Amino acid sequence: MPLRVLLLLLWPPTSLALHSPPLRPGARTHTAGTPRCYSAAELPLGHTPPHLLARAAKWEQALPVALASSLEAAGHRGRHAGSPARNQCPVLQPEEVLEADVHQRSISPWRYRVDTDESRYPQKLAFAECLCRGCISAKTGRETAALNSVPLVQSLLVLRRRPCSRDAAGVPTPGAFTFHTEFIRVPVGCTCVLPRSAR
Repeated sequence: MPLRVLLLLLWPPTSLALHSPPLRPGARTHTAGTPRCYSAAELPLGHTPPHLLARAAKWEQALPVALASSLEAAGHRGRHAGSPARNQCPVLQPEEVLEADVHQRSISPWRYRVDTDESRYPQKLAFAECLCRGCISAKTGRETAALNSVPLVQSLLVLRRRPCSRDAAGVPTPGAFTFHTEFIRVPVGCTCVLPRSAR
């Protein structure tokens, strides 16, 4: 009986030692619910924390994320081709936009720009910008003040980098950071609405 009791007392630490991952030198332990504090060597800029890789795959499917890389490629080609920037309200020519994308055929047209924030993940998002203050008349193809163009926004969950401490003193460690979740409002398109007041 004493031998059996002794084995039971020795078993839990041995089992935990076999299943617990070894700590890296200098790594800071953290409890459940406490954001992990990373060093630049552990997680280079722009990389996703390992425990959020599944979430990152979903981010790649979000429209603002998926558009960003293709917009950058298109913008690079446009600069080399000398294409003018489309930053003013266009004249709508039905025969010219039949095969165009929705943002070009809309009577409240918009363009996309790539918003870059190195303290955020995803770092690059596509933001929509309305090209007209009013809306384009379907009859004349020109802007009219009878309606207003306003952006449509989508709430997107992102990660925000914050300084953190890797020691018990709580003093921020140079180059160390952690991630906090944050909802931001991303403009994804534009639509027409009635003016708030008569002109």
